Amino acid sequence: MSAGHESRYPVTDVPVPMSQPSWDDVVEMPDELDDETAEALLADATEVQDMTGEVCPYPQVEAKKGIAGLDAGDVLVQKTDHVPSTENVPKAVGDDATAKVWKSGDGRYRIFLRKE
Repeated sequence: MSAGHESRYPVTDVPVPMSQPSWDDVVEMPDELDDETAEALLADATEVQDMTGEVCPYPQVEAKKGIAGLDAGDVLVQKTDHVPSTENVPKAVGDDATAKVWKSGDGRYRIFLRKE
């Protein structure tokens, strides 16, 4: 660096943390279901939508259409591998359904939507 120029990036002795937060730290997820409850709800679901490989906004659109065609108390399940859907789909259906999420631990999720 030439004389008279200060670095825009000062050198410090403070270590910079290298770890990144997990998705659980940064994604606001609805209440999660355990494996047994998720399997039971899946077996009794009124409608199942496989959204594996699909990204937003398609899952939100399909969830809203699916919920609109159900009766109160019916359950719609979306299978997905797209983490943002676990937050965006429940927001998209709003007060029309109660949402719960099951996660496999290997990148698969099920979003359970019970029509109000």
